[in-house]
Amino acid sequence: MPYVHTVEPGTKVSLADFDPAHHDGLERERAEAETLILGQELESLQELLFAASQDAVLVVLQGMDTSGKDGTIKRILSYVNVQSCKVAGFKVPTPLELSHDFLWRIHAQTPAKGGMTVFNRSHYEDVLVARVHKLVEKDVWKERYDRINEFERNLAESGTTILKFFLYISKDEQKHRLLDREKDPKKAWKLSVGDWKERELWDKYVEAYEDALTHCSTPHAKWHIVPANHKWFRDLAIVERLVHGLRDLKDDWTKSLEELGKQRLAELAEFRKKQN
Repeated sequence: MPYVHTVEPGTKVSLADFDPAHHDGLERERAEAETLILGQELESLQELLFAASQDAVLVVLQGMDTSGKDGTIKRILSYVNVQSCKVAGFKVPTPLELSHDFLWRIHAQTPAKGGMTVFNRSHYEDVLVARVHKLVEKDVWKERYDRINEFERNLAESGTTILKFFLYISKDEQKHRLLDREKDPKKAWKLSVGDWKERELWDKYVEAYEDALTHCSTPHAKWHIVPANHKWFRDLAIVERLVHGLRDLKDDWTKSLEELGKQRLAELAEFRKKQN
């Protein structure tokens, strides 16, 4: 049973229908044990992905401040070979990036065949932050839904598996995490007045996320809503979905590598024949 909620295309999303504290009745110890098992499978699948080099994998992480994007990335990277997996973060656009269309800086970071890339925030910032802070007019950000869908469709048709996760935490949980940072000197560097200012816009962000999840969950790039109040359940939910997303490609990768292995053995046999 999947631990994330997949937004089926055409579904209107209301985040009030979901519980960010949901943990499927699991205890932390069991969840962490299950995550470890799935993580080992993810490691094997990512090795096949790299070896076959037929497909690419793009993981998109979005969520409110403190929702756990960094923690999720740390968990994913603990199971994959970082030589073929990279992280791309998207903060405030630079002057150069602003001089291009909003997808320009995104496309440059998409994964090549055989690779996996994790987006820490993404092109969705341009229908979230840009909308909430009124950086562009309404007709501009509304038009971007179609451009995003077309962009992701092109990636999918080029062999990229897209897995998009919205890390959903409650407003109370966010407050708790922000206050915890103030109590821990080792985490004080994460503090920002801006985090508290953004909380004042919570309802506007919820509305923006609901629209993005509604308009941009497509057959080739569905959104997955992850209950993220419990970090240990968040990790389990995402790792499980990653594994299930890659399992569908395993047979093709294995077949391709078996054929390549036969070819290499034939070449080696021919080489040795000539040596004799």
